[in-house]
Amino acid sequence: MFTNSDGVTDLSDVQIYWEKYAVRKVANVHPLPYRPSRAGIIGHPYQQADGGAEPEGEGQYEHFRHRMHGIRERSRQYLEEGREQMRGEFDGGDRNYPSGPGGMQCQIVRSCAQWSHGVPLEHSIADAYIDVISKSEHFVYMENQFFITATDERQKPIRNRIGAAIVERIIRAAQNGEAWQMIINIPAIPGFAGDLKSDDALSTRAIMEFQYNSINRGGYSIYEQVAKAGIDPMQYLRFYNLRNYDRINTSSAMANAEQESGVAYDDARRAHDMRYAQTTDSENYGREYEGQSENDFDRYQRAAEHNRDGSSGRWDSVAECYMLGGTDLRNVPWTDGSTNELDAFVSEELYIHSKLLIADDRTVICGSANLNDRSQLGDHDSEIAIVMEANPDDEIDSYMAGQPYRVSRFAAQLRRFLFRKHLGLIRPQDYTREDNNRLPVGMGGPNEYDWGSREDQAVVDPLADSFSELWKQTAYTNTAAFAKVFHPVPFDGVRTWKDYDEYYERFFKAESEEEAKKAGKDVSRPSSWKWGHVVAEEFDQDPQVAVRQVKEELSRIRGCLVEMPLMFLKEEDIAKEGLGLNKFTEDVYT
Repeated sequence: MFTNSDGVTDLSDVQIYWEKYAVRKVANVHPLPYRPSRAGIIGHPYQQADGGAEPEGEGQYEHFRHRMHGIRERSRQYLEEGREQMRGEFDGGDRNYPSGPGGMQCQIVRSCAQWSHGVPLEHSIADAYIDVISKSEHFVYMENQFFITATDERQKPIRNRIGAAIVERIIRAAQNGEAWQMIINIPAIPGFAGDLKSDDALSTRAIMEFQYNSINRGGYSIYEQVAKAGIDPMQYLRFYNLRNYDRINTSSAMANAEQESGVAYDDARRAHDMRYAQTTDSENYGREYEGQSENDFDRYQRAAEHNRDGSSGRWDSVAECYMLGGTDLRNVPWTDGSTNELDAFVSEELYIHSKLLIADDRTVICGSANLNDRSQLGDHDSEIAIVMEANPDDEIDSYMAGQPYRVSRFAAQLRRFLFRKHLGLIRPQDYTREDNNRLPVGMGGPNEYDWGSREDQAVVDPLADSFSELWKQTAYTNTAAFAKVFHPVPFDGVRTWKDYDEYYERFFKAESEEEAKKAGKDVSRPSSWKWGHVVAEEFDQDPQVAVRQVKEELSRIRGCLVEMPLMFLKEEDIAKEGLGLNKFTEDVYT
């Protein structure tokens, strides 16, 4: 027995509910805002797949309707068999059906085609992105793994026109004097981090070239098209990345725990996995954990707790230092071990993998579709997403551009929480304490959020001057600190490959002391050879003084927001440095 918000209480109700709302919806074809359209997407037509991948003309839609008719008939037959058994419980009148769903209005959208799903070409995800951006009133926030799009048909080989919708909305806002802005977060490097000049980075450079040509170079990018209209694009659209740092504490605590317990760390880890592993594959499970005792984990844990000295363990991670209420990094102790503290600090980009759009804190698009041709055209990768829009029951009071504005509780909470995380305005999660934000859906109550708190108020209105200053200043300060300590790439000061060598490759490419000497590196300071570690040459020769200087720089960082380096390799052809583009690579990388 179970109950949901629509009054469904048992299996019989589920069947009645399915017949009324699911089968009836399939049986009656209603116009939907993001349905597949042969007329193209708001004036930006997509091409059909080449080589006969799609049935021609009306035949493809007849084929689709025929398949759906069969599904409807089978569903009706199945339901009819069980409905007669339930007549004693329901009188058949509409008054006994559960009420319609409340809360958010939701619609599933797809990218699929004949070859992938046996249906006509559908690009309703792209339809939704373009429609929501075009109709947005004040603000759009986006996170995506890629950003490859076109504003003009001459921007070949890119065909999706989400970029054109952004350009149109910016120009309309400027001409009408509307308060409208857009923020986009994407990864700094759309692939594996490392030396971008290496052969292994050829595909990464190709994707970066397509992305920069979508954003601010190449002749038809979004920024260039807006600037041609006499409008400053930076007043309406900005791009950002995410980056973090931490400290690897390789003290003697682990070795002491292993010695005291008589259990190696890897054995303790396997014992933990054995205790909580899913055992559906009994054959593999037996081979993997043969001879392992669950007690190994408990023995190791007891010894590990006994060997904590107040700093070791407590400060295995210093990530809390750039979050709300975290300890000032300059006051964090260090337990001497096998690693010098200066060399223990590391940094890496936070690789954004979400595919999310939030408009006006009222509409959310979330799914699997990247912002590129492969995910958006429909005749490439198969993708799925959900569009969620506010209903009156879901609305709350908020602000946009300094004015009262009704928003979706769900969309607003999601956007505010993300912004606070990026700005370091949420408290670090305590992994030892369960709460509703940590538990899987269905195991706890609704997510917890501190509505009306000082930190919440800081991000309520994404068009407020106070928020804009906080967002931009945080990104600027973080970017400068990371650049000083770690020399991450990409970086705005690197415009040419020569700049790249001076800023990055000179510090990180050497793999041995001999190579370091040839490269002119300080072999007494090997931390400068390791990718992602501190560039020691930027700080004092005295290691203790250098550590204090590094902590001083890193203590300025709040959250993980950094500026996207739009000028990186601006004077170079990034993709063709060792890579010849052709029809095959274009389809793969776009």
